[in-house]
Amino acid sequence: MTDAAGAAYVTVASGAGVIFTGDNFTRLLSGLGTSVTVAGLALLAGIPLGIVLGALRILHNPILRAVLRLYLEFFRIVPTLVILFLAYYILPREIGVQVDGVTVAVVAFGLWVAAEISDIVRGALISVSDHQVDAGKALGMNGLQILWYVRIPQSINLMVPAVINLAARVIMTTSLLLLISVIDVITVGQQIMEANRMTHPDAAFWVYGFIFFLYFIICWPLAMIAKALEKRAKERNNG
Repeated sequence: MTDAAGAAYVTVASGAGVIFTGDNFTRLLSGLGTSVTVAGLALLAGIPLGIVLGALRILHNPILRAVLRLYLEFFRIVPTLVILFLAYYILPREIGVQVDGVTVAVVAFGLWVAAEISDIVRGALISVSDHQVDAGKALGMNGLQILWYVRIPQSINLMVPAVINLAARVIMTTSLLLLISVIDVITVGQQIMEANRMTHPDAAFWVYGFIFFLYFIICWPLAMIAKALEKRAKERNNG
């Protein structure tokens, strides 16, 4: 092995080895666990609320539909980063109450999830053909019964892939948690890089690469599942 090759090998080995030095590997996994936990709690809170809001959006009430539409557009237009800053730094100072970062993140992400789910549900429900709805009315069903027995069963195949894709988006967006003092995987990675900045200048490449790998192995399967379900739904509709 030449001196140049040996030096390159030592650099790569030492940079990559930072991940497994001491408890760094465990800390990174713990930070990832925090990110996934926040995403999971936000989905658990946001999905049921979003389903209700989505069902309300198909009612023939222009005021209610306008309010819910504004709610959706707020979370689509305002960046998630701004919402987190408002909820964690601005509002607590104005009302004199301090809330921990995890709680703020779960609430903020949960409201965002609810907004997105409401649009997914609305789109899926109105995709049910009119003759299916008319058939339910002919059987004497009221609006709630048509929703429960006709619209939801006919549209659930369209909702599930979109919800899975949204779950992947939420997990990826948790990378913003470091900005509100939550010890997530990005925060831990930055702490490791800062601690090894002088001894391992290339640590950033390996740490960020490992974090990318962690996000990839979680989000990529979700994307593949959603794609498979979408394909299956299309085949069922065409059949």
